[in-house]
Amino acid sequence: MITRTRARRGLRFFVAVAALLLVLPGVAAATLTIQFTGTPAAWAKSGGHDALWLGHAWVDGRKNADDVKALAVRLRKTGIKDLYVHSGPFDFDGTLPPAKYPKAGDFLKRLRAELPKIRVSAWLGQKVNGGRLNLGDPATRQRVLDGARAVMAVGFDGVHYDFEPVGNDDADFLDLLTRTRPIVGGGLLSVSTPQIEPFPLTRPALRMVIGHDKYWSPAYFQAVTGLTDQVAIMTYDSYLPSELLYGGHVVRQAALALELVPEEKTVLIGAPAYHDHGVSWSDGAESVATAAQGARLALTSHGTRRERFGLALYVDFAATEEDWAEYDRAWFHP
Repeated sequence: MITRTRARRGLRFFVAVAALLLVLPGVAAATLTIQFTGTPAAWAKSGGHDALWLGHAWVDGRKNADDVKALAVRLRKTGIKDLYVHSGPFDFDGTLPPAKYPKAGDFLKRLRAELPKIRVSAWLGQKVNGGRLNLGDPATRQRVLDGARAVMAVGFDGVHYDFEPVGNDDADFLDLLTRTRPIVGGGLLSVSTPQIEPFPLTRPALRMVIGHDKYWSPAYFQAVTGLTDQVAIMTYDSYLPSELLYGGHVVRQAALALELVPEEKTVLIGAPAYHDHGVSWSDGAESVATAAQGARLALTSHGTRRERFGLALYVDFAATEEDWAEYDRAWFHP
């Protein structure tokens, strides 16, 4: 009798869980769609704290002085304050050979002659775990730190880490950030972060499907923020099938970040200035304009201006003239 009762209870439990899993995506989709509605406030726009990821060609010799001048002409018409210049990746053992950024010094000198107020960070990272770079190995982390020290010696204003995928609650990554702080000193320590868990249970549920964390919990996101000066949330590659859902997703990510990150830190919302998502519908759903509208709606809902808040455009070598036009009309001069 007891066994039958337990069996019935177990069956009811699994039926309830199955029903919940079927209902939750619909509730989430409806919530995101609703969030991407309304009219942003006139003041909700770029405050001159935007950023841009730059490809490796700027530090390996493929770009010359004329290219830097052309870049400066474009950037003077924007609110971009920070550049993340790809100067890696680290080797799988954590080393960063100087041969990967042989012309970094020349690039920094030329850019500062044109735009002395823009900060330039070395964008450093690697795929982690799964037989790749192992942040859990103390010797590997030390070699990463040695690489960060070397790029700072070249003259970069900071270090921008982009390790993927860093799991939720990864203590080794927090240790790396803690130990990078004195190397950067008064410079900028920034991080590309995964998206924040948008709804309860979405992180473990998605982890079961793809095998690693796509989202960070709010608590872990806060922990990373506490050790850095700036976080850039990679809100693209959401794999959502429509502009409405992607826009609502950006609103939710930005709104969560505005609540979690203290005002003295900078929050950047990644905007997809590229067109090879790998999934056909993502190219139509995700755009700079939609990301900008989502960021503006989140700011408006937040209710107050946030000085250290902006868009981070990914990435210069894939950005089209239309991407830059969308940045201008949807974010810089809406």
